[in-house]
Amino acid sequence: MPVVGITGSAFLVNDEYPVHMGGRMNCYAIRHVAGAQPLIIPSDPDLVDPDELLEVCDGFLFTGARANVHPEEYGELATEAHGDFDRARDRITLHLIRASVERGQPILAICRGFQELNVAMGGSLYPEIRDLPGRMNHRMPPDGTLEEKFELRHDVTVTEGGVFHQIFGATSVRTNTLHGQGIKEKGERIVIDGRADDGTPEAIYVDGAPGFAVGVQWHPEYNAESDPVSRPLFEAFGDAVRKWATGARPRRLKSA
Repeated sequence: MPVVGITGSAFLVNDEYPVHMGGRMNCYAIRHVAGAQPLIIPSDPDLVDPDELLEVCDGFLFTGARANVHPEEYGELATEAHGDFDRARDRITLHLIRASVERGQPILAICRGFQELNVAMGGSLYPEIRDLPGRMNHRMPPDGTLEEKFELRHDVTVTEGGVFHQIFGATSVRTNTLHGQGIKEKGERIVIDGRADDGTPEAIYVDGAPGFAVGVQWHPEYNAESDPVSRPLFEAFGDAVRKWATGARPRRLKSA
């Protein structure tokens, strides 16, 4: 069975005990939908070598997280609006993304991972998109059950005939939304292939990448086995990972 590295995040248990955290939903989606072995990566360059990880894993899932990419990574100063950071994770994930894209190694980027993909390719981020004119609040509801926080809240329209249309079999899909930041300037070769109704970029891929290199701003790992949008996305990622593991290489992703 192929191995998918899942990026972990720094976290304090009871505000004092440091751990590297990885969500169970991500592992479940990789194992039971993508059909691969999940491996949580401690995202700290003092503990792991990104170049060695490229040899250990057949693909990578870049997950969501509470901490944001530090704005120094895209040439801006940090402000209070940028929130918390995880600089150790930045040093692991941005390198892994660039190397994976160059090698054609499959990657699926979710929420913070979506933002990491854009930054790794030279793009920038808005610290708080709900403050922009005409934008909705894409953040997770502060109260309610897990089901209420992850409920489907807006549509995403993807390019007809594009990469995500081919994955979903539809040009409009319904998704959850649990993010505060979003794409400001898209990175080099980043194609914005899907947007929310308010214009916020929600689905991207790397044009001309020699392998599967896509990202979504929502959280498809929730209910991945039965959700009609999440399941084909993880299945497509799993297919790409298996091809990589067997030495086959998928076609390059191209603009529609």
